[in-house]
Amino acid sequence: MPDIPSYADGGAGHRGVDTSIAAAKVINDSLPRLQKAVFAVIRKAGSRGATGDEIAQALGWERWRVRPRTSELRRDGRIVDSGARRESLSGIASIVWVAPSQTGGPDNA
Repeated sequence: MPDIPSYADGGAGHRGVDTSIAAAKVINDSLPRLQKAVFAVIRKAGSRGATGDEIAQALGWERWRVRPRTSELRRDGRIVDSGARRESLSGIASIVWVAPSQTGGPDNA
């Protein structure tokens, strides 16, 4: 059994596969800082919200670094799907994330 929590248990998102566990171990200590950076972009966007691509651009990150963080923040109730969609760089509709306070819910900042 791995010594870090799985995604379901609040960890960095490993699936019990050796390569996934190794990656989760590398990122686990940085997780709070990374989540805070993503949340700050979403919160700053206000009611307009932000897509994964927009968050990546604001932080100077690759897009693949953002998606796990938005999943974690959503799981923890810190962000919600606004219901709006904007086109991604891939030309696909992308979720627009907002802080719960932007939808009238509690703000878990």
